[in-house]
Amino acid sequence: MKRRLGRNGAEISALGYGAMSFSDFYGATNEAESHAILDMCRARGITHLDTANVYGMGRSEEAIGRYFARHPEARDEFVIATKAAITRDEEGNRVFRNDRKHLEAELDKSLERLGVEQVALFYVHRRDPEMSIEEVTEGLAEIVRTGKVAAFGFSEIAPSSLRRASEVAHVAAVQSEYSLSTRSPEMGLVQTCAELGTALVAFSPVGRSLLTDDPLSLEAVEVLDFLRPNPRFIEPNYGANIARTDAFRALAKEMGISAAGLANAWLLAQGDHVIPIPGTRSTAHFGECLEALERPLSGEELAAVEAVLPIGWAHGDRYSDAQWIGPERYC
Repeated sequence: MKRRLGRNGAEISALGYGAMSFSDFYGATNEAESHAILDMCRARGITHLDTANVYGMGRSEEAIGRYFARHPEARDEFVIATKAAITRDEEGNRVFRNDRKHLEAELDKSLERLGVEQVALFYVHRRDPEMSIEEVTEGLAEIVRTGKVAAFGFSEIAPSSLRRASEVAHVAAVQSEYSLSTRSPEMGLVQTCAELGTALVAFSPVGRSLLTDDPLSLEAVEVLDFLRPNPRFIEPNYGANIARTDAFRALAKEMGISAAGLANAWLLAQGDHVIPIPGTRSTAHFGECLEALERPLSGEELAAVEAVLPIGWAHGDRYSDAQWIGPERYC
């Protein structure tokens, strides 16, 4: 199953891999585990890799780069996306920079870490509210003309911003959290991407473990900096979310597919432009996600999924107040 990274973009596997997990984000990992995931991607025909300069402060990109150094032929097998814009000011505060000078300088570092001369897709990871998106898009189009990237995109932007950017140049992809537990993209982003020929790259497709057969325990959540303050993983929301997703796990078992496979299969059914990028440290769990590629869902099955997890079922917001700094809210 193949899809495209935008109207005229590279052809890729319909499901990709999100390499944030190469950086200890959801728990300790090592390079051997990361490289085992890359081996599995090649064996199973998964061609799209998504990373960023801030994932482990370059660690994710470095792991991919060292893999390429050991397997030079793999450079031509993968279609790579990376991101920039999240940085620190002189006082150490997190800030977002969208100016071309900063983005291109960070891109150069990413290319060096990855050991490649070009990436297929370069995202602005977070928007700088002080710059118009038209100006940012002009800078990205100039970077494309250098040959260092084939196309560009944005992460976590509103449909209105996508329309404004698209009037300057084609936006190949928008990355957004999208899953059965986060349905906000259906309030305009899914539709706008389809209309403009923009790929919608869906991160956290299994709801940060809630949509799997083995969701993270509260004890595991407590040691993860990102999830510990996340409203969906704080009681009483956590317990309520586990209870709601128990029915989803039961449905997946009845359908003969893992919960993670069913969650990704549901996403694949939301449009030919939707590309899930599950991320995991485990080849076994990644294999569960890949079941989606072999199990297209019928209309009856999609209705059954919607019946057990209707839109709006999740308890708690997807981000804490601090985590909401950066993503554009639009609904």
